[in-house]
Amino acid sequence: MRTSKKAAKSRAAKRLHINTTPLYILLVVLLAAYILSQGSPAIASLAGGAVFMLIIVLLAIEFINGYRETGFIRSIAEIAIAIIIVIAFWYALGALLRTSDPIDVVPSCSMLPALQRGDLIILQGTDQSLSGIKAPVIDMTKAQFAGLLGEISAGPLECIAYKRAGSSVYLSQYVGTGYSVGLYRSSPSGGGVLMQNSSQSGGVIGYECGTAQVRFQNGTVLTEAYTTAIRVLNTTISGDQNNTIVVYETTPQDSFYRQGDSLIVHRLYAVLNVSGSYYFLTKGDNNPGLDIQYGNYPPNSTQIEGRVVLSVPYLGFVKLAFSGGAQPQGCNSTVLH
Repeated sequence: MRTSKKAAKSRAAKRLHINTTPLYILLVVLLAAYILSQGSPAIASLAGGAVFMLIIVLLAIEFINGYRETGFIRSIAEIAIAIIIVIAFWYALGALLRTSDPIDVVPSCSMLPALQRGDLIILQGTDQSLSGIKAPVIDMTKAQFAGLLGEISAGPLECIAYKRAGSSVYLSQYVGTGYSVGLYRSSPSGGGVLMQNSSQSGGVIGYECGTAQVRFQNGTVLTEAYTTAIRVLNTTISGDQNNTIVVYETTPQDSFYRQGDSLIVHRLYAVLNVSGSYYFLTKGDNNPGLDIQYGNYPPNSTQIEGRVVLSVPYLGFVKLAFSGGAQPQGCNSTVLH
């Protein structure tokens, strides 16, 4: 009799079981739609929101199915065990890789073509010995570093294309007919001023402005103003595509932070050894200038979440879909290195 009751209960549970297979297929379709619609903010927002809501619905249905099949207490216990396993895996992976954030996502296109928006990245922590870090190291005193911070505070100093026509000056990121390339310092109060290279002679850091070719998705190739090298004290450094890629935290004083970017995935340009404390000059491969040229301060070793040791395409879009946003600016073009 008892066996018969259990069998009847099992058959009843199966009849009440909600088939989630079509919903999982729909989830894959919506995620693909989100990835493919990155150029259309409205569609991407709609698809991203749908992905988020469908995941919530699936979790609820799976809980209901578990409750009907095994009962409330066992269903809650299974969920708790799953959560504990995920947390334990996260901390175990973090301990193995020596970082509190072992898995992250590339949120922008600033690292094209090395990393794509939506790539899932695995990070490994760094230490004071800079093991695993590849970038030139420059020694400087605390007074010299304070001078560098003062130069950054004076306003963003970037390479830009310009053309003079009478008393007017026309500025552009791209180099057209009649344009020259030079330094431009933006003022915190608005506007800015073109600067001569000689004005950098007494600074801790100087920038060499040149050009780079940029290819757009439609096949068009343009020439843009580009920082081709920097001079730190008496050392000239050019960007190296073999240098380490790191993830670092921004701070409220950084322009990236004020734009909503709390974590940045960029390549090391140089390491500053300031009397035994390390600070990092970084740059996105697809950006025309270093991060400090846009009003960001060099992150120190405590801000570095880790170095990128592995990337997996597309998996990061699951996290990006939760925000529902479309791709940011810069995803329709790539600097040709």
